[in-house]
Amino acid sequence: MPGAPTLGAVRMQVYRQLFTALAEEMGAALRRASLSPNIRERRDYSCAVFDGFGRVVAMGDHMPVHLGAMPLSVAAALELEPGPGDVVVLNDPFRGGTHLPDITVVKAVYVGGSSGARVGAAGPLAYLAARAHHADVGGMTPGSMPLAREVFQEGLRIPPVRLVVGGERQEDIWRLVLANVRTPEEREGDLAAQVAALVAGERRLTELVARRGEAEVAAAMAELRQYGERMVRAGLARIPDGTYEAEDWLEDDGLGGGPFPIRVRIAVRGEEAEVDFTGTAPQAAGGINAVAAITVSCVRYVLRCVLESVLGEALPAGGGDLDAVRVVLPEGSLVAALPPASVAAGNVETSQRIADVLLLALAGALPDRIPAQSQGTMNNLTIGGRDPRTGAEYAYYETVGGGMGAGPSADGLSAVHVHMTNSLNTPVEALEHAYPFRVRRYEIRRGSGGNGRHRGGDGLRRDLELLGEAAVSLLTERRARPPAGLAGGEPGAPGENRLLRAGEEEALPAKATFRARAGDVISVRTPGGGGWGRA
Repeated sequence: MPGAPTLGAVRMQVYRQLFTALAEEMGAALRRASLSPNIRERRDYSCAVFDGFGRVVAMGDHMPVHLGAMPLSVAAALELEPGPGDVVVLNDPFRGGTHLPDITVVKAVYVGGSSGARVGAAGPLAYLAARAHHADVGGMTPGSMPLAREVFQEGLRIPPVRLVVGGERQEDIWRLVLANVRTPEEREGDLAAQVAALVAGERRLTELVARRGEAEVAAAMAELRQYGERMVRAGLARIPDGTYEAEDWLEDDGLGGGPFPIRVRIAVRGEEAEVDFTGTAPQAAGGINAVAAITVSCVRYVLRCVLESVLGEALPAGGGDLDAVRVVLPEGSLVAALPPASVAAGNVETSQRIADVLLLALAGALPDRIPAQSQGTMNNLTIGGRDPRTGAEYAYYETVGGGMGAGPSADGLSAVHVHMTNSLNTPVEALEHAYPFRVRRYEIRRGSGGNGRHRGGDGLRRDLELLGEAAVSLLTERRARPPAGLAGGEPGAPGENRLLRAGEEEALPAKATFRARAGDVISVRTPGGGGWGRA
């Protein structure tokens, strides 16, 4: 690795914590200033710090699927060469985004001698980024997670554009965005909260430069990245050399297609690895397509988890540049979709299956370190319409937790979000206050975790009664194929979606969009995790 440390181990660790705390403080500012329960209560957001070349330095303890894809969003924003006071906004899945509800804002930080410089000259000291899932960005259905055939049907697609220039809001851009969503006041509040998070991060970074100097802060960023890369290589060296393969399936795309295989081949050679998805199904008609940014994000997440396990210590929050890992993505496939593919579920469902496949492959190399499969879905539920209490439009979005797979040394946790999501469940009080719903049941699905030497975690059941007519969309998986056990453990129970109407109960598909009546109850029953080892 180039560049021997010059700050010393202790000072570098101090900077490591400072940069991570900066990203965490950005997230706290975003949460406190936001309007929607999805961001304020569920914490469906992520923040990160990048150096002056757009390379990741530190990330908050936020959403893995957001964070791993952010470097591509920042790279797209850099094409506009943002100057002092500029904020770039984007959500285009084919320009570093994930799916349309995830809107990213990026700000360049200029301090001291770099103030006023442009990229390629003295340049900014750093870039700050904040991504948040907005409960509606237009499209066919409220919540912007429909069963669509093209990305154009899923909502407003924003290429990298300047939302703020020199500290001044570009009102034309704001009006354009807000005119294309169902809940403009909430969207404006959440978007403004994202910009405020960038300002909070810039303030803290500027204070750090005032104390330690721009040169030392920039050097710390570079050395921390190099340290992370050395740790990645050291961790790869502890994985036995070999080629490890696995496959798993997405059940359907909601439009009659499926199952769809995802295949991976991981070749480990010394301090380097190649992750090859050749053989994965072509992109689908429905919205289960993952863009390249999502798949790279999954690779970063899984490798970080595994490498921290073999090293026995945490990687820096940036996780290194992964220069030692080559990712092969067949274009036009389910894991590297091309426009105009619909992608709403690729970010939330396909990402979970990619993580499953990567972990299953690495179980061949590290059988005593890899857990059984977790619930393998985010159980996405979107509901929208006119609130009968106020007459105003609303859009609700939530992912529902489930069972975590058991591991070699412990049972799996119950009723939690796992792998590519890291959000919370919306509290009943907040849910009923914000939306025209009544929570009829909210409980753990006892016994839904797989049996084994260590039991898989149990899933959840949440029943929502609608107080008015509404459009409902479901994007879920693991309804036909249960999460598998490992090392002889039994699978967890698959999930179920049900509609309770006028005393009758009927099964709902894994993926569906339909009109619901006042008094209908939507019941989402999530999968349990697989068991590990023979009971």
